[in-house]
Amino acid sequence: MEAGPRYRVLLLEPIHEKALAWLARRAEVVHALGHDEEYLARAVADVDGLIKRDLGYISERVMAASGRLRVVGRHGVGLESIDVEAATRLGVTVVNTPGANVEAVAEHVLGMMLCLSKGLFRADRALRRGDWEIRYRHTGQELRGRSLGIVGFGRIGQRVAALAAAFGMRVYYHDQANRARAAATLGARKLDLDELLRTCHYVSLHVPLTPETEGLLGARELGLMRRDAFLVNTARGRVVDEAALFEALRDGRLAGAGLDVFGTEPAPADNPLFGLENVVVTPHTAAHTEEAMLAMAEVVKDVVRVLEGKRPRHPANAPPRPRR
Repeated sequence: MEAGPRYRVLLLEPIHEKALAWLARRAEVVHALGHDEEYLARAVADVDGLIKRDLGYISERVMAASGRLRVVGRHGVGLESIDVEAATRLGVTVVNTPGANVEAVAEHVLGMMLCLSKGLFRADRALRRGDWEIRYRHTGQELRGRSLGIVGFGRIGQRVAALAAAFGMRVYYHDQANRARAAATLGARKLDLDELLRTCHYVSLHVPLTPETEGLLGARELGLMRRDAFLVNTARGRVVDEAALFEALRDGRLAGAGLDVFGTEPAPADNPLFGLENVVVTPHTAAHTEEAMLAMAEVVKDVVRVLEGKRPRHPANAPPRPRR
């Protein structure tokens, strides 16, 4: 046991066992029993730090309910489930793990593209039913020579571009930020969103959830896509209008979709998309590799740094008057 002050840190979901053991040597770890705002406002009253993955929204009310809370750690990258502006006003430091899940998510995207293009899940289900004759009725398509449109050309989007290029795909991208240098290195061409949707055989989404990106792909945008196109979403579910997507897939106006994220999570079992044969779904696990889970759990080290009065490696804000 290391000498030094003991802190109390609330975990909203499980983290990698190695990181948990590291944290437990430096703090008392408290595990959440709920994730609604009322519960969290009570739970933070006697903790110094909080670490969250996907469940629960860390609102101003939650953080203001405690004068003791000093740091919120995000196990991952996206910060839409934390009111960062309120945290800054309240003197609460927010930290995350940028880059930790890049390889895992990028590989998941390519895996979904391969499953969709080869029809692997359709063939798998047919064979398990004893339908060997599926081999005479089913053909897939190759990625080589086809076009991929990447919406959001940050770390993950760029890695997807590199992997796709290795398959011989033509890569296009859309991003509000200036990504010209990375695009030149990767051989990607910039298009406006409508042109990208009209052009590409595959479209992969890599934008954060913001007021500007919520509903980014609605009925109009999905209607621009090719009938033989596939959509892959490993970003955030609410970037896409799920009802419009279901109709496009059901009516054959879109060839298929690979979805790791949903408008409501946990996704209910009666989600209409789950009943479609041309959809591949995973339960928000694109980043769930051994390597990425350990890298994201490294947020525990920044949480402890803040509690010890040290500068974190990956701060998401800079409160002018941090809590002490």
